[in-house]
Amino acid sequence: MRLLDQAKKTYSTISYPYDNQTDIENRTFSDPLFSMERLFKTLVTKGDKTGVVVAVVPIHEKLSLKKLSKLSGNKKMTLLPLEDLQKTTGYVRGGCSPLAMKKPFPTFLDNSIFDHEQIAVNAGQRGLLLDINPEDLVAAIQGAAVDDILL
Repeated sequence: MRLLDQAKKTYSTISYPYDNQTDIENRTFSDPLFSMERLFKTLVTKGDKTGVVVAVVPIHEKLSLKKLSKLSGNKKMTLLPLEDLQKTTGYVRGGCSPLAMKKPFPTFLDNSIFDHEQIAVNAGQRGLLLDINPEDLVAAIQGAAVDDILL
């Protein structure tokens, strides 16, 4: 959030009760107007040529590692092992934000982010989301919005 404040980007936060047993897709949010359709997850992958690559995709969709490999200049790609997530990004599973990772990594966002005036992404800790304009998010992370990274 400090990164967004410095860039003078407008955002708000959405909190939700977190527990280790329930995936975010099955959580309830205090705001009755919150729509899961505008919730996006951050996935961290590792390519055989470029190393770490980040993808931001709709919460109910699946990332195509094959398509992301091609876009990012890799031949082969896997999800980053969970035991490497925190030391690589600074975030834990369930709290991984596309913003302010330990290092800037190439980030690809599914173009469907632009179907919404505001999207929600993890804010860097479990139980907290950022509600942000998609253009502001893309600019803040210097990401690339792409058409074809989903299965």
